[in-house]
Amino acid sequence: MSLFAALLAPLLALVSPAKAAAHPAMPPATTEAPAAQAAPLPAAAEAGTVSAPVVAPVTADDALIDGRRRPGYQKELPDKVEQDNPGAVNAPPPEAFYDTWDGEGSPSDLVLDTGVPDRWRITSSLCPKRDAATGEINTALYTLFPRLAYVCHSKLDPFHHNTLKGDRPLAAGKKPGFLKGDDWFFIANGVSDTVFEPRSFPIPVGNQTTTDPDSIDTFGRSKSLVLSQTFVAGFSLLKGETAFKPPIVEYRVSIAGNINHVEVPERRVLFVEPSKGTQRTDGFIGLQEAFVDYHIGRFDTKRFDFVSLRVGIQPFQSDFRGFLFNDNQLGVRLFGNRDNNRVQFNLAAFWRIEKDTNSGLNDITAPLRRDWIVTGNIFRQDFPIIGLTSQLSATWNRNRETEIYIDKNGFPVRPALLGDLRPRRYDVVYLGYGVDGHVGRLNMTGQLYGAFGKDRNNSLTSEPAKIRAFFAAAELSYDRDWARFRASGLYASGDSNPYDNTEKGFDAILENPQFAGADTSYWIRQSIPFAGGGRVISVNGRNGILNSLRSSKDEGQSNFLNPGTALVGLGGDFDLTPHLQVSANANHLWFANTKVLQVLRNEGSIPRDIGWDLSVASTWRPKAAQNVVLRVSAAVLEAGAGFRDLFDQRGHGRQFASVLANLTLAF
Repeated sequence: MSLFAALLAPLLALVSPAKAAAHPAMPPATTEAPAAQAAPLPAAAEAGTVSAPVVAPVTADDALIDGRRRPGYQKELPDKVEQDNPGAVNAPPPEAFYDTWDGEGSPSDLVLDTGVPDRWRITSSLCPKRDAATGEINTALYTLFPRLAYVCHSKLDPFHHNTLKGDRPLAAGKKPGFLKGDDWFFIANGVSDTVFEPRSFPIPVGNQTTTDPDSIDTFGRSKSLVLSQTFVAGFSLLKGETAFKPPIVEYRVSIAGNINHVEVPERRVLFVEPSKGTQRTDGFIGLQEAFVDYHIGRFDTKRFDFVSLRVGIQPFQSDFRGFLFNDNQLGVRLFGNRDNNRVQFNLAAFWRIEKDTNSGLNDITAPLRRDWIVTGNIFRQDFPIIGLTSQLSATWNRNRETEIYIDKNGFPVRPALLGDLRPRRYDVVYLGYGVDGHVGRLNMTGQLYGAFGKDRNNSLTSEPAKIRAFFAAAELSYDRDWARFRASGLYASGDSNPYDNTEKGFDAILENPQFAGADTSYWIRQSIPFAGGGRVISVNGRNGILNSLRSSKDEGQSNFLNPGTALVGLGGDFDLTPHLQVSANANHLWFANTKVLQVLRNEGSIPRDIGWDLSVASTWRPKAAQNVVLRVSAAVLEAGAGFRDLFDQRGHGRQFASVLANLTLAF
């Protein structure tokens, strides 16, 4: 008897006690096989009142995992049931059945066609059909069978069995001819993502860029507005019964379209030419996924451990929280699992696609970047202790982008306008270890990285330099009833001597961290321009946490001459109702080392304190699912001494705020 049948036995007993009694559940199997003996008879059987079946001896299952038991396990199957019913009436021929009703008489006169195309459509085959002539549905069946309303639903209903959601395979007569064999599933998904984001941040100005002729200060007005609408449509064809095992083959395509509108108070923020004004409306369509996933084979036919090969534009996240590399890129990925899914592995190589400047989507019309990533990782569940999953990873980023690249708005992004302005080439290897899971009731996520490599051109010395940088982050949380309390800590090393030909500032490839409040945090969501000492350079990147002094997170190169980042924070998530969650975060940020900032700004000292990042967010899911999600958050940066030293002018650099309203609709 299989594990599924053993779990089903108690349910069968409730439905049909007489049938369930014929096959009683066995006691749990242990890790050691007891001596072969018949199971003891019930007391009633010893008294002769019932006839007890003879049960096969219980033995250990060779496939069981050490230290685990399987309840209700019986290795030997019962004897085959033979039926002999002489004189039984045969089933009527097909022509004796009808599946239409002419409206005469009572609906009870209707006899249903009991034929079903496959086991997935046993219940849906009872649904009334649409009349070919009138296009109307015969609702008389609902009078005869009221509970059909729970089975028969529109194809656009994502909350019930739906062929468009892959719950049922394509019917034999409706699938394309190039799909050979059975069990082909089609999955369509659509997402609408709407963003409304008023915000304020320091905006540097000059004589030719200010819109206020009476202003001669370094920084202008700070308020701006972002409106963005993104539509994503994805389609998959896959073969295989995926409830218990991975698909044999999958073809997937995902296209995203974005329209965005931005308003700022100063010139030369949105365009390099001051004459183009302070508003911009732009649109773009990008190919986010286009891959083939082929199931090479299985290691273990009992547990469905597998290995697959995926080729094409595909999503990949290098660690649990997206600290190093989280993107959809062109690549080849070999992945699978082992030991009853307790070990998972990835081996992948990516050739980076250029991004559209204003939407961040893949631009397949542009030449591929001379930037390659080779990565491998392995996950082990219940290691080093039960409840924790460990990950070891190695990632090599090889960059040879020596040509000058100008973004869509006219700003140079490669090489960054920092230091000697010469093109850069670098090789860096990231060695990482991460954990995710729980220790008792304490949830835990942690990540360590070491970055080691060589930069062919240090932008301050114009000489080759070694890369030696480090990163550590951890988040602990504790659940108590409807509340989760979180504590976060992060440290990314900064460069303490920009002229020693060793770059010690940690930078990622393309980060998108889900950490310390994620994009509800002011510092993670907003990009702060670095005015003075570097043109078109930002202290941090949008949807990034590292203070890397890059020209662009999406289009620029990694920069290991940076001040680094330190963060300590507290937060909480509170499920007020099944539909409404409120979150709050309080993070304090510092520069790990300000020596690079001092050199670029030509200042003798700059304090490390960035300030307090305070945010609150509410998430409303009216369907208690991810199909409709409305999230509204507000964040404030209370500037510390270091931030005020860099950006405070006439008392306007002490406090900045942002509001994020995000509506997501998914099918």
